Amino acid sequence: MPTMGSKSAGEVRRILSAMKLNTVCNEARCPNRGHCYDRGTATFLILGSVCTRNCAYCAIEKNVASPPPPDSDEPRRIAEASAAMNLKYVVLTSVTRDDLPDGGAKHFAETVTALKNRIEKVKVEVLTPDFNGSRSSLKTIAASRPDVFNHNLETVRRLFPALRPVASYSQSLAVLKEFSQLAPDIPTKSGLMVGLGENAGDMERSLEDLRNNGVSLLTIGQYLQPTSLHMPVVRYVEPIEFENWEIMALKMGFAGVASGPLVRSSFHAEVLSEANGH
Repeated sequence: MPTMGSKSAGEVRRILSAMKLNTVCNEARCPNRGHCYDRGTATFLILGSVCTRNCAYCAIEKNVASPPPPDSDEPRRIAEASAAMNLKYVVLTSVTRDDLPDGGAKHFAETVTALKNRIEKVKVEVLTPDFNGSRSSLKTIAASRPDVFNHNLETVRRLFPALRPVASYSQSLAVLKEFSQLAPDIPTKSGLMVGLGENAGDMERSLEDLRNNGVSLLTIGQYLQPTSLHMPVVRYVEPIEFENWEIMALKMGFAGVASGPLVRSSFHAEVLSEANGH
């Protein structure tokens, strides 16, 4: 595994710092950030680094009352940084912005457009919040023509209320289904964390729910407790279980599955997208 001190990783950090950009790699303390930085990639965190929700597993800073307004120049800077990093596949994600009327959908769309205008043949994956289920916000995203639409379910139905108290399992499924119907030619993707107390039946039902709601690309990874203040790990899942879930998901009809202890939503996202013919 390449280190955070490698030459490529250092150049990525320099560009991000110069452009004053956030990455989910750092904000969420992703265990793969050294590897991805060394490959010259990063997942951009747009709409600031302060979230309006308080999920029990997430290390990103919370401030329900007053997150800063969106930075109108951020789409341009992300496009310039991506060009400087020679990226051909860019992942955009964001904090949840319940304070904004559209949940930040317009800002997502502007960033996708800026990237497409700046880098020839670039592919862009968006990993979005639920936009409170807004069809209008999803239409805004679809109109910008990302190459992959990703919204993470994160956990099974039984554990969802404790882990994501402001969100809704059914609403997340509805968001995935709605987007897949709005833009059937754009692959829809989702992800689950494991090791939080789910059982085999929980997992099978969630995989079925995702497949039945238009999802074709799937990630499954081990939850790691970011700090002592967050939800503790219930167990560390054996590699054979990840392999079995991948086999199960493929049999259900998922086009591409990445399942393993260190798999995260955007880890080697460009590789998984190719499973859908993109």
